[in-house]
Amino acid sequence: MNLTSKLDEIEEKLGEVSERLGDPEILKDQATYRELARVHSELAVVVDKYREFKNVRSELEEARKMLKEAEDAEMEEFLRSEIETLDAREASLDEELKLLLIPADPRDEKNVIVEIRAGAGGDEAALFAGDLFRMYSRYSESQGWRVESLSSSPSELGGFKEVIFAVKGEGAYSKLKFESGVHRVQRIPVTESGGRIHTSTATVAVLPEAEEVELEIDPADLRIDIFRSTGPGGQSVNTTDSAVRITHLPTGVVVSCQDEKSQLQNKEKALRILRARLLKTEQERQQREQAAERRSQVGTGDRSERIRTYNYPQGRVTDHRVGLTLYNLEGVLDGGISEFVDTLRATDNAEKLKELSTSPAG
Repeated sequence: MNLTSKLDEIEEKLGEVSERLGDPEILKDQATYRELARVHSELAVVVDKYREFKNVRSELEEARKMLKEAEDAEMEEFLRSEIETLDAREASLDEELKLLLIPADPRDEKNVIVEIRAGAGGDEAALFAGDLFRMYSRYSESQGWRVESLSSSPSELGGFKEVIFAVKGEGAYSKLKFESGVHRVQRIPVTESGGRIHTSTATVAVLPEAEEVELEIDPADLRIDIFRSTGPGGQSVNTTDSAVRITHLPTGVVVSCQDEKSQLQNKEKALRILRARLLKTEQERQQREQAAERRSQVGTGDRSERIRTYNYPQGRVTDHRVGLTLYNLEGVLDGGISEFVDTLRATDNAEKLKELSTSPAG
């Protein structure tokens, strides 16, 4: 089916939804009415743009016809200018319609849970994990999002062996989902006396936060262990049995939280992390079963995939999926990752657009 046929179907569906909204019986059911109103609003955006496209195309055809019949140079010049303007508008609307037809990821508006773990490199990897945590925290602040710490395991020299945090805000997942993977740093470690450059890594996983209604967990499937917190902490962290470890028995997934003084708070945070991990696992299973599903060239989000290198000697950051290099290492680590985020999202959209093989003008 070409794009014109798809757009005609959407226009027809909008008419059907409009009729249903005018049905007195629908007005009595407020839940159904609100859902139909939401669908109507989404369809109307596409249809309005499609109707504008058709009007421009009609005007363009008329202008070309008039050009063939023009009898004086002044009219010809006017019509050629008009055709050039309409041509540009038609091409612009064509691209806008393609973007509107890209299926929306229903997870894009979700809050996220980000997990950062030190990889190869020992203490230096832990320090780098801390740098990444700061980078995402600063970026989130610039977007007006709120960062909430869920769990952390600090290292002795600073940084984190592991840090898990939630990011709450509009469109958080849509902008952070391409950050999943292996991040690599090349620099002289603070522990290196010989001045040699070392390579260390940290893994990042970005999970859409699951609502309880999306993923129901049977309490019988959970084993909950309480233990005493370890590592750096406040006055009561190491003196009370407040740390919580939850094991999901069917999958073997284990989550531990010990940052809070309250056992209940640690349990609630551990359940949020567990729910997000289980949802991610289920989504990945569904994707594997859908053999025809598109695999984006900007990366699958696999944690084993090296996605970005932060090179201190050259002051550069390179994203290997899109070949983008920025010579602004300090700015990037201070949260300036918008150019990477925008490029990755644009590349992903370009890949999706390839599936829309025929333009509306075709």
